[in-house]
Amino acid sequence: MINHLISILISIFISGYHGKTTDFAKNSSCHRTTIAHFLNSGKWDNSLLSDTLKRSVIEIIYSEAARTGKPVFCIVDDTIASKTKPSSQALYPIEDAYFHQSHLKGKQDYGHQAVAVMLSCNGIVLNYAFVMYNKSISKIDIVQNIAKELPVPPVMSYFLCDCWYVSEKIINTFVQKGFHTIGALKTNRLLYPSGMKKKLSELAAERSTTHKGFDLVTVKKRNYYVYRYEGNLSGIENAVVLLSYPEKAFGNPKALRAFISTNVSLSTQEILSCYVCRWPIEIFFRQCKNHLALDTYQIRSSKGIQRYWLLMSLTHYICVTGTGGYRSFQDGYHRICSAVHQEKYQYLFLCAKASDDFEAFMKLAG
Repeated sequence: MINHLISILISIFISGYHGKTTDFAKNSSCHRTTIAHFLNSGKWDNSLLSDTLKRSVIEIIYSEAARTGKPVFCIVDDTIASKTKPSSQALYPIEDAYFHQSHLKGKQDYGHQAVAVMLSCNGIVLNYAFVMYNKSISKIDIVQNIAKELPVPPVMSYFLCDCWYVSEKIINTFVQKGFHTIGALKTNRLLYPSGMKKKLSELAAERSTTHKGFDLVTVKKRNYYVYRYEGNLSGIENAVVLLSYPEKAFGNPKALRAFISTNVSLSTQEILSCYVCRWPIEIFFRQCKNHLALDTYQIRSSKGIQRYWLLMSLTHYICVTGTGGYRSFQDGYHRICSAVHQEKYQYLFLCAKASDDFEAFMKLAG
């Protein structure tokens, strides 16, 4: 088992990696079918590895929060691992692949959809869970179940999400675990200003006829006009809702963005500054696709795919924590790639040095 795991992990750091069993076999004494069997039906307890990884992530992030007093951010979003739709005549199609609505592409995309959960504190960002959505359980229930297993953090902390996960069920579960919610809102969400039911977009249109009630706020060197509402909204008893326009698009309905905070004591600036801390999960998805073969792996069974995703999360963890201190995934990834390549060159040099005609070899090498 260990040899197979090491072969797969080393493969990830070698140029030309695409998540294929042939990539794994290049760094193993076993045939590619043996490694495919290891992923798809091998008798090893992947839940043990998953639980160990989760405990390590909790320990690192919660310890950093206790040390610094800074909040833990639990960040949730989903992505699609795109695949080619198989022919109707295919004998062994990829399991649990469906058409999903891609908001990035603006159309239906075929493949596997994953719900990711990241935990971060003071710049340390780690993947806690990467769960397949196969329509047997809703994404809301997936996130709620993950929230239930989290321990209560040592400081005031926040669940960060886009508008698809601002659900009464999820918000209430996270509150019980010591997390307030800060998220985006759909513009058709109902608010109750002065007790009158009104769509968020309608309230924004009314208020934006003048600048009255809007404050100019700077976030990440960009300016926004923001209106602050505090009160009830459908399904939530009391929260702050921010209606936001970019400074140069004030009053433009297409530019309207809305955000919610269940912690009403936070200032407008604090809410928006916390929300932008959601961005690392988007970077994580891009890194998984660019470096960890999320879009290109060739594994057919649902069990094998979920095991591969677990090894992908382990790789991310190793890159962030395993090269001497905490660093970004990108930095750690390139450090390990360099170390793997250096090891190969050193081995080649030793083999050449042991040959009978080493001097001639060195002359040819320049």
